[in-house]
Amino acid sequence: MQVEELTAKILDDNATLDRYQLAIAVAKRSDEILNGAKSKLNIDPKSIKAADLALMEIAQGLVVIKGFEDIVR
Repeated sequence: MQVEELTAKILDDNATLDRYQLAIAVAKRSDEILNGAKSKLNIDPKSIKAADLALMEIAQGLVVIKGFEDIVR
């Protein structure tokens, strides 16, 4: 899926989440990945941008960013 499709899916699934909150969540997870956190997907983090990987994880509900537990699965 492309970035636009993933973003639309996340925003559709979480009506109370806006684009800015999603951007913050993606940035936080990207930082975690860049600082050595393991991916929750079977994708090599070196083969894809950290932000794209973070977006994929959030879209699939594999990651919960602290402060967004009630919004992002």
